[in-house]
Order: sequence, then C-alpha cells, then structure tokens
Amino acid sequence: MPYDATKMKAWEIAEAAEANMPTPHEWREKLNLKADELIPYGKTSRLDFMKILERLKDRPNGKYIDVTAITPTPLGEGKTTTTLGLIEGMGKMGLNVGGCIRQPSGGPTMNIKGSAAGGGNALLIPLTEFSMGLTGDINDVTNAHNLAMVALTARMQHERNYDDETLAKRSNMRRFNIDPARVEMGWVIDFCAQSLRNINIGIGGRKDGLMMQSSFGISESSELMAILSIAKDLDDLKERLNNITLAYDTEGRPVTTGDLEVGNAMTAWMRNTINPTLCSTAEYQPVMVHAAPFANIAVGQSSIIGDRVGLKMFDYHVTESGFAADIGFEKFWNVKCRISGLKPDVSVLTTTIRALKMHGDGSKVSPGLPLPDAYTREDLGLLEKGLPNMLHHINIIKASGVTPVVCINRFQTDTDAEVKMVKEAAEAAGVRCTQSTHWAHGGEGALAFARMVKEACQDKNDFKFLYPLEMKIRARVEKIAKEVYGADGVAWSPEAEAKAKMFEADAKYDDYMTMMVKTHLSLSHDPALKGVPKGWTLPIRDVLVYSGAKFLCPLTGSISLMPGTGSNPVFRNIDVHSRTGKVQGLF
Repeated sequence: MPYDATKMKAWEIAEAAEANMPTPHEWREKLNLKADELIPYGKTSRLDFMKILERLKDRPNGKYIDVTAITPTPLGEGKTTTTLGLIEGMGKMGLNVGGCIRQPSGGPTMNIKGSAAGGGNALLIPLTEFSMGLTGDINDVTNAHNLAMVALTARMQHERNYDDETLAKRSNMRRFNIDPARVEMGWVIDFCAQSLRNINIGIGGRKDGLMMQSSFGISESSELMAILSIAKDLDDLKERLNNITLAYDTEGRPVTTGDLEVGNAMTAWMRNTINPTLCSTAEYQPVMVHAAPFANIAVGQSSIIGDRVGLKMFDYHVTESGFAADIGFEKFWNVKCRISGLKPDVSVLTTTIRALKMHGDGSKVSPGLPLPDAYTREDLGLLEKGLPNMLHHINIIKASGVTPVVCINRFQTDTDAEVKMVKEAAEAAGVRCTQSTHWAHGGEGALAFARMVKEACQDKNDFKFLYPLEMKIRARVEKIAKEVYGADGVAWSPEAEAKAKMFEADAKYDDYMTMMVKTHLSLSHDPALKGVPKGWTLPIRDVLVYSGAKFLCPLTGSISLMPGTGSNPVFRNIDVHSRTGKVQGLF
C-alpha cells in the first residue's frame, strides 16, 4: 500500500520505506549479479560496470526511455518523480525495469528546490545518503577539479619566483609562461555561493601565490563532471582528464592538465566514480545513480555508463535529461546519443498544469512563497493560453524522430476538466498522453502511464540528429536557436564571434560537441519570458572550451556557472534527531 503523501513528508516516507529496502546481498540475488559485480558501500552498493558489461555483452539491449519536461516553474515539475513513478508502474506490471538518474547537488538540496529525489510515493531511497554525498562522486569530482587549480596556481607562483635554472632543478619541467589574463578554469564547491562568483586570490607575499582574479562555479558545472557523464571506461576517463585546458601561455598556446602532469592524480581521485551506485525506488525497483544535474550550465544527463549497464540488465531502462526538452533533451539527443551510439525508443514529456498556467501569463511563482490562487483552483482560460509551451516541446522531441509520450504529473489541486484540456491538446498534436498519480499512489497510480510507454516502445522511429558533426559551431548554434528554442537568429558578441571563428579555422575542433549554456526557465535566454516567446534573438557572450570533454560551450544571456542561495533556503528546516542520528527535513 502506498504511504499517505498528503500527511507524511518525503523524509518520513523514506524512513518508512527504507525499513524494508533490499540489502546489497538481496540486490545481488534479485538482479542475478555475480559476487564480484557488486561493491558494498554502507546501505548502497556500487556496480562494477566493466564486469557486468563483459558478462552481458551478448544480451540484446532493452528499450531505452528518456524522461524530459516542459519549461518548468522555479519549483520544478517532477521530472525525477515521473521517472521513478514510471519505473514503479512498470514494476507493478511485472516488467524487468530499472533506471539511472543523476546525483543531486548540495546546492539545490540546501537551497530552495530540494534534493531531486522525486517525491511522495515516487521517491528514491535511501534519501539521506542520496541527498548528502552518496558514495562520494561529487566530492571526488570537486577534489580532482580543485587539484588541477592547485597545480596551475602553484606553477604560476613558482615561475614568477624562480629563474629558469632554479625552476628546472626544482621541478624538471619547462617554463610555461602562463598568461594570468587567460586562465580558463576556476574553482568549484558544491553549494550555491554567489559571493564566490568573482574573487581575488594570491593576496599576501611571494609565498602566498600569484595575485589575480579567479572564480568559483558549482561542482556540477565542472568539466570533470561532464567527462564522467560521457566517459566509456577508466582509460577514456584518464585520457580526457589529461587533456583539460587550464589556461593559455603568452603566445596563445593551451596549457593542459597533461602538461602540468596532474591528470593522472586527478584520475586517482575519480577512480571510484566510474562505477554507478545502486539505489532503490520506495517500491524497491533498482535505480542507478550516476553523474549530476544542471542541464542549463552542464551536461545534465545521467551517465552513458549507467545507461549502457541498464540497457543490458533491464528490458526497460529509464534515464532522465535535465530540465526541459529545449536544453536537457537537446543535449541528450545531439550530444549524449551521438557519443554513446545509443538510440532512444521513447521520450516522456513531463507536464504539469501548474507550469502551463504560468506559461499562460499566470502570476509569478516564487520558491518559498505560497502559490497564487490561480495555480490551486480551476482556470481553463489561463491553462489554454499556456498550452503552446507544451506543444513546442512536443515538436522538439518529434524533430529527433523519437516517439513522445506526454505524462500529466497530476497534482492534488488539478481538476478533471484541466486534465482533459491538456490531454486533448496533446492528442490533437498526434501524441499519446495520460495523467499519472504516482506522487499520491506510487506504481498503482502510474499503471496507465506505464502501459502507454510500453506500447509506445513498440513504435518504430526514425531517430536522427539535428545537425551533422561537420557543421561549424556558428551554424550549429543558429540551428539550435531557431529550430529548438524558436529564436529569430543569433547575435554574437565580438569576443564570442572571434573565438568561434578561431574554432572553425582549426580542424582539431571539428568533432567537438556543442554544449549550450542557457536558462532553464524560458525557451529564450531571458528567464522572464514565458510561454513561447516570439521576435527575439539569442545573444552569445562567450564560448568556453572543454578540451577534455571535447565540448564547445556557448554562453547565452547572463547565466552564471554559480547559482545563488535564496532568502528562505531549505537548510533552515534540516536537522538531525539527537537520539537516532537520522536526518530530518530533506525533500
């Protein structure tokens, strides 16, 4: 029986569900794993992916299902809740189903949005471990990233302090002549810390480093997390970690992690991150956790390794791509699938009546404040005006050739008439659509949804990329802007255009992926523009180079790689029970 999600908080449901959560030994038997394929780690286990893939290499892949969403409110629309609800629903049908989701960032977990563990009865457990570090992947990425910055800044200090002879004697390395004005990398921390966006370092004397401007981003925006998302194996991880561009020298040549001989040590920090962690839904279906969120400023995908393992272990494997279809699904489609060679069967478009009302020009939705009345009472006129946003996202998925299924993630305040209006609009667009009440009822509430997705998996699709890899970066960005976002065109800043021309003239960048950096709160670059904005141009202010991941990352609008903490953060409600030691208040 599902828990009463109207009375129990997420951490209370998790605590109750965890009482019967399978142990690592029970998971091994349940999933038919060999003893050495499961690496126990407290309540959870890592999966030795290389051993599993080798043993199952001749097994056909299961069905590949991606979950995305319409443009969300700042509260989020339950994409992970829908992912877990679908897995629970398919589990109720007796299907061999599992999934892979992303590890939550400490930033949103301690800020406003919460831990991205789903909600209600569609919840990932163990909740505390999942929300607060799990098996250490984000911590390892943070340490490896900051080690690269330590190597860079220490080298810059020593090159200033010593002549060539002394430098060679002390380090047996050549002088790199690193340009302090062309340092490409900053530091990372796994919190939303707006006061660290722009900093000065090296303050003090000659032994305290080289004084210069620097910055912090959130850990999930690190190139190292992007590399973890797409790495094929440990050799691939090591090679990519040795090719990260840290800075440029005074002649404009890149200085890499390999040049500073730090890439192998970074790999040592990340040696365990290569294996996904096995967790569970509240109804005890298997779900791997691997890689991290933020499709607006990062890849925002669960890992290729996780999906490869899931497709061999399960008949139906459910993965998720961050935020809405314009950014998360676009990266899944044109980057992740291009690198992995995997072809999705179905994409679920998570839709809420709350978000559609916001896109219909509803009142502003502010985290931490009560919802305006229009969002909790029937308003068909407001809802109808917001439907174009959903239809736009349906068309994005259709452009890939993948079969879309619209899931109305039904809230307690939604009315039958509102659900009917959304369903009719989706069906008129030629796609399947149903409501699901997985938050309230778990797998039982997702049965119709699960049956619909299973049926859609039988459809043949004509999966195709939006652009060929031979297309140059400015043409790619123009195509994404016009055909995915709905822009009239693109405006490049002089600095960004100069960089783009340099990349286009150098053949080594021809096979680099295009990884857009854009707000998740609008189809445009401006988070205030809701619905389907018309008559706008996408501004590109800069292009980041991720040479280890082999990404070129155009920055749009004023988006930052370091989010900020709001005025009413979640951490105010998180506590530890002094007698049991259990964490309370997470959601």
